[in-house]
Amino acid sequence: MRDYELIFIVHPELDETAFTEVVNRIKGWITESGGEITKVDIWGKRRLAYPIRKQIEGQYVLIETKLAPNSGTLLERNIRYLESVIRYSLIAK
Repeated sequence: MRDYELIFIVHPELDETAFTEVVNRIKGWITESGGEITKVDIWGKRRLAYPIRKQIEGQYVLIETKLAPNSGTLLERNIRYLESVIRYSLIAK
């Protein structure tokens, strides 16, 4: 198991229930693959450094997790298909 940081930006116009559904879905993918979530930090709505898909704001979320090395690619593939996620980054600590 390796330590990873997952940072992702969610579409700013989602309501609270849709936002928590996206976060819970990603947390579910982590636990289904045998990972362990150590910290979830919701940074809230912030201004982007540059426009992404005609959006100038986004809701930032940081998840610190422990995953098997081969689980990262599966998690990235699943996140890529979520339309409400604007950008993501999975970094090994």
